[in-house]
Amino acid sequence: MCVNYRPPLPEQLDMVLGTLVDLYRDWDWPTETWKDYTAPIVRAGEHGERTLQLASYGMVPRRHIPAGVKPFDTMNARAESLGEKRSFAPAWRRAQLCAVPMTCFYEPCYESGRAERFGIGMQDDSVFFVAGLWREWPEADGTVGASFTQITINADDHPLMRRFHKPDDEKRALVVLPPGDVDAWLHCRDPELARSFLRAYPAEAMKAWAAPKTPVVKAQPEQQSLW
Repeated sequence: MCVNYRPPLPEQLDMVLGTLVDLYRDWDWPTETWKDYTAPIVRAGEHGERTLQLASYGMVPRRHIPAGVKPFDTMNARAESLGEKRSFAPAWRRAQLCAVPMTCFYEPCYESGRAERFGIGMQDDSVFFVAGLWREWPEADGTVGASFTQITINADDHPLMRRFHKPDDEKRALVVLPPGDVDAWLHCRDPELARSFLRAYPAEAMKAWAAPKTPVVKAQPEQQSLW
């Protein structure tokens, strides 16, 4: 599963939205996204346009986990159980679909015998979109916040994604949306039809590279690196 990725920079938003924009130039977010960090997602606007929103990574933010309940992770939603898991099923049934823009995501590779961080992205280094779900939360200050998760599928047979995670673990991959499918995904309102989008992305259009983690000043609290 993916727990860390690199979102686009603010100056790349024209590419993300498909039109020239100035509205979001003063928005900001960390250069790498981890659980409970704020990052941009794309939703369908009222008139068919792509609309940008800042949301918290993880469908159930830590601040909304009830006291006494052991913290749990909801950054990834398994495609096989979307309609069953309490954290994801309501948003899935309501077709609250979003696209998560990024320039790469990170996974551990054990081919050397130990965990090494690798970056995975497109062969042409372009911004791409991952299928996701979103929901809203009432916040303590009276505002309404948003959160999101990314959808994953089995990757045991994927030529590239099967290289990652521990040798005996099931291989998983984010659902990368082909550029021509992004808007159709955002506007889909039938959960069963939405399942047709949950398929593997061609390995030949992707690439992976060693990406050792460098020290980063924490932009937001409560983040612990896994590797």
